[in-house]
Amino acid sequence: MSSPAPGSSAGGFPYKLVATDLDGTLLRSDGTVSARTRAALAAVTEAGAAHIVVTGRAVPWTRHILEDLGYQGLAVCGQGAQLYDVGEHRLLTSVTLDRQLAGLALAKIEAEVGPLLLAASRDGLDGEVLVGPGYRVQDGPLPVQPIRDAADLWSAPLNKVYVQHPTLTDDELAAVAAQVAGGLVGVTMAGEGIVELLPLGLSKATGLSLAARRLRVKAADTIAFGDMPNDIPMFAWAAHGVAMSNAHEELLAVADEVTLSHEEDGIAVVLERLLG
Repeated sequence: MSSPAPGSSAGGFPYKLVATDLDGTLLRSDGTVSARTRAALAAVTEAGAAHIVVTGRAVPWTRHILEDLGYQGLAVCGQGAQLYDVGEHRLLTSVTLDRQLAGLALAKIEAEVGPLLLAASRDGLDGEVLVGPGYRVQDGPLPVQPIRDAADLWSAPLNKVYVQHPTLTDDELAAVAAQVAGGLVGVTMAGEGIVELLPLGLSKATGLSLAARRLRVKAADTIAFGDMPNDIPMFAWAAHGVAMSNAHEELLAVADEVTLSHEEDGIAVVLERLLG
């Protein structure tokens, strides 16, 4: 799905930019995008708007989905850390995590709750996801590289660190991490078992605003779809935030609208209505 020419209008469609999260939002549980949702997004782009993927996944974990969609525009990956030109296969921006600050943040969190299970996403178009001992990886096709020594996480530039705790829930871990280390790193929850430490101040809104600027589109012209707390900054930036019915309660609390779940073509339902 290609982006419209900069400055183009969206015809009868009321927005110029449609921003969609991937997991739990655009993607169904089997990792696919339904035919109905594909058709709705195609109709939106035909009407002159741009569709942009805004995901917590880094580029290597996103690229195959974009290729399957026939997507040629910009994508915001890595929780806003990476602005990726899909057609040119090029990173336009890349923000890395200060590893010294991240190490200090982890020490503060572990002093509060005990040892953490760790993984990390390396920077770059082909950056691996390194998984330390005991870290629970969700089933699926996404590649990871197991490591025996957690010290190996720090051997190359990173865009994020993933943390898990043996007994705390994701909400509990994220709350503690934000409380004790929020002045050093950003803390967000992107899905089940996915609590992340990010460069301070980075969010999906950061990357989306950079992409919108390149497309000459304003926040007032943007509708955003999501399902997790990491989508809250994107909702705050966009004119209209639509949460899936399967969304986390924190996102539901700030959404302008709630649609059907990712399994029930929730994005398509809203886009079809707006298209008239």
